[in-house]
This record gives sequence, structure tokens and C-alpha cells, in this order.
Amino acid sequence: MSSKKKAENYLDFVFEKNTLYEWNMDENGIVTILFENKGIFNTIAQKFLHKPRISQIHMEEMGSFIWPLIDGKASVYDIGQKVSEHFGEKANPLYERLSVYMKQLENCNFIKRV
Repeated sequence: MSSKKKAENYLDFVFEKNTLYEWNMDENGIVTILFENKGIFNTIAQKFLHKPRISQIHMEEMGSFIWPLIDGKASVYDIGQKVSEHFGEKANPLYERLSVYMKQLENCNFIKRV
């Protein structure tokens, strides 16, 4: 007998924000993620190249809509449904774009799978 593992569906994944990063939303609904640049190379860059200790990542309109929906409860599919309702055709191809976006956030350690 061969033991076949059932393939996981990415749309069923649930993510939560990494609590290491602070974030805020401005009056226009744009999300900014704040993170501290740590480590020896960052310290040197801060001292000699006048690089900031705290970096800011400003999300675009769709990312700013998605970010608050990442709550540790909603699946990628659920988030996609809300994106579709809000942005309509502008979001297409919806799940392909959303999956790539979520993977990028995960690769940057901004979110993690529950």
C-alpha cells in the first residue's frame, strides 16, 4: 500500500499577522507596516549611511484592504470573496493574485500560517 498525502488547497489556509511588526492605517485607509532594522550590518548602515532604524512599508489600495482581513480566522478563500465584493473586476485574476500576494507576505515574515 502506498500512503498518499492529500494535497493541501492554498485557498483553505488561514494566516495571522506576525506580532513582531506594528502597523497603522491612515485616514485614507492605507496601511503602513513598521519594522526595526536590527543586526550589525543595519547598525553600521544607520551610523555611517544615515539609514533609518525603523523602516516603513506603505501598502497599495488592495493590500491595505487585505491586511486587516488577515486575522487568524479567515481563510484565503474568505479573504478573496471580500476582495471580489469590494473591488469587482479590478481584482481579477483574483485567486492567482491573492495567492501570490499572501505568499510574498509570508516570505517576508509579515504573516504566518495558523
